[in-house]
Amino acid sequence: MNRRLLGLAALALVPVLVLVAFFVVPVAAMLQLGFWPDGELDVAGVLEVLTRDRTVRVLLFTLGSATAGTVLSVLLGLPAAYVLHRTALPLRRVVRALLLVPFVLPTVVVGVAFRQLLGEGGPLGPLGLDATPVAIVLGLVFFNVAVVIRVVGSAWESLDERAGQAAATLGAAPWTVLRTVTLPRLRPAIVSAATVVFLFCSTAFGVVLTLGGPRYATVETEIYLLTVQVFDLQAAAALSVLQLVVVAVLLVAAQRTRVSAPVAREASRARPVTRADAVPVTATLLVLLYVALPIAALVAGSLRVAGEWSLGNYAALDTTGERTSLLVPVTEALANSLRTAVDATWMALGTGLLVALVVTRRSRSRVERRVRGVLDGFFMLPLGVSAVTLGFGFLVALDQPPLDLRDSPLLVPIAQALVALPLVVRTLVPVLSGIDDRQRQAAASLGAGPLRTLTTVDVPVLWRPMLAGAGFAFAASLGEFGATSFLARAEAPTLPVVIFRLLGTPGQMNYGMALAASVVLAATTALVMLLVERLRVPSLGAL
Repeated sequence: MNRRLLGLAALALVPVLVLVAFFVVPVAAMLQLGFWPDGELDVAGVLEVLTRDRTVRVLLFTLGSATAGTVLSVLLGLPAAYVLHRTALPLRRVVRALLLVPFVLPTVVVGVAFRQLLGEGGPLGPLGLDATPVAIVLGLVFFNVAVVIRVVGSAWESLDERAGQAAATLGAAPWTVLRTVTLPRLRPAIVSAATVVFLFCSTAFGVVLTLGGPRYATVETEIYLLTVQVFDLQAAAALSVLQLVVVAVLLVAAQRTRVSAPVAREASRARPVTRADAVPVTATLLVLLYVALPIAALVAGSLRVAGEWSLGNYAALDTTGERTSLLVPVTEALANSLRTAVDATWMALGTGLLVALVVTRRSRSRVERRVRGVLDGFFMLPLGVSAVTLGFGFLVALDQPPLDLRDSPLLVPIAQALVALPLVVRTLVPVLSGIDDRQRQAAASLGAGPLRTLTTVDVPVLWRPMLAGAGFAFAASLGEFGATSFLARAEAPTLPVVIFRLLGTPGQMNYGMALAASVVLAATTALVMLLVERLRVPSLGAL
């Protein structure tokens, strides 16, 4: 084995071991539980689960709600992508940051916000949309419109506008230019964004569980309900396998779309807003209003106690709720969340940096190229597993030596780090890929070793994306609910878990505390994401 392959193996060793221990082993245990429940292959049992009437209804609802959420996200996101990336709209960076925040808000917080907006006594309560499929779709769109804006907006920002200008010079109306010139060239980005949004919608957990309960379940929430309420682990494993296959197909489709049809790029400057931009600017402001309404309803609700304006709900966060509903005060749960997010962040950042270095280094031989390609595919495998499935896999796999982590305080951070890992990798890879390899070769020719080359060539370019990646990982970990709902210990819950428990416990005080805790959690993640936006790094969600 030559020196370069040895270096590649050394870089890949840690992430490979991490993924084997915390991805391959849990998934293998889940497959064993689903197909070999008693030590013998039971295909009939899996087919019985998949052909149940409820399973079919859950699958159809998953596909229907994900399709509706994707279509609405694209329709609302396209005008905003244009306005925020091609025009010099006043305060556009602030608007862009505000529209990015919903994507990283904790899913439980979004569910609570929409219940407060659409529920009885809420500003839009008379519409009768509470606890309906429409409410779930609205919650999914709230999250994912930011993905369309960032993915399509980045492509639109770099689109060579000379073809459109030529068409306009020949007499084409603006609508004709958009329909015949611009949109066809943006099609790869639009399809890629739609595929990713469909993926996120079909695996949504907190929003669906909060707004739909057991009545309107998706595959993701059904796995949780089968495990926690019915304790039918074989059925949950069978659904997890089904979801794993579907998500893997979607990821392959997204990857092929993104690679096979690139958009022609050329730098362009934002132009002043004109009267012709009235429609997309109005649509963008409506999207901003759509994003702001649930948050405003949430904040207003948190400041109301017995019909009066008060800070009582926030003062109660230092208690265990009405009739001692919680084992620990909400403030302690917040401290748990912060500690867990810090641990998950350094784990995701360290592993993600190694993965990014491995997959972006230029290959100099066919063998090295093949090895790097295999590693690249292996590192992307966690993208095909939802947080709920991951948590379920941890639950059934990491309970015996040498990986008996049931009582370890690192169990939740590890799961959250795996959830955040794709965000870190997709933040660092574009930047590392953009560094001219000749700079590294020049440094090496001058006698610099690999570490010196890394610190003098890569780090000066990489430090801002690394800070942004850390911010993404911290925010994602802070609000993570899917895997944590399986793994968090009762005496050491995180804030999203506590909010969900307060919502499911009767009492006005408990509900008010849930609203106040949601505001605190949302404000913390929003602050982190606004700091990330200041760094201006590649798109979040461009998987």
